[in-house]
Amino acid sequence: MYKYLAEMWRNPDEGILKSIRMMRLVRWRREPTVVRIDHPTRINKARALGYKAKQGIIVVRVRVRRGFMNVSRPRTGRRPKRMGIIHPSKKSLQWIAEERAARKFPNMEVLGSYWVASDGRFSWYEVILVDPHHPAIISDKDLSWITKQRGRVFRGLTPAGRKSRGLRNRGKGAEKLRPSREY
Repeated sequence: MYKYLAEMWRNPDEGILKSIRMMRLVRWRREPTVVRIDHPTRINKARALGYKAKQGIIVVRVRVRRGFMNVSRPRTGRRPKRMGIIHPSKKSLQWIAEERAARKFPNMEVLGSYWVASDGRFSWYEVILVDPHHPAIISDKDLSWITKQRGRVFRGLTPAGRKSRGLRNRGKGAEKLRPSREY
């Protein structure tokens, strides 16, 4: 089943997923920025990141504004460096979404996240959060490692954070990415 779900999500603008997505976006635009949901929209992606339908794990949908995070140019009183015309964010929108979810649920740790939808103005990501103090998580052999970490997302240790930092592993025996040639 997961194989067919992955195939469907490869081209979300085609087939049955297109009509479903349009109806979802109409509803999601009216929701708050961070919304807790009952179950993942992309179950195959969530399972690949470590999601399990058990106590101590929740899924949150986060809406992020797309585009540059720049402010309008001040008229006077600044030197050119501080005019703040265009400073593209060094973080990906996915990483920003994970941080917002972590701030909303301070007792939880971010396990990972994945893209769900985007339109001209917003992008939506679903973030998997784990309660490191829950007995079901402490006794779980696959997830107990997260009990020893605090603030993973703010230190760039989630998959989205590692990708933004240029630490993507390219397989066994691959040449290391950092320091880069420009370094």
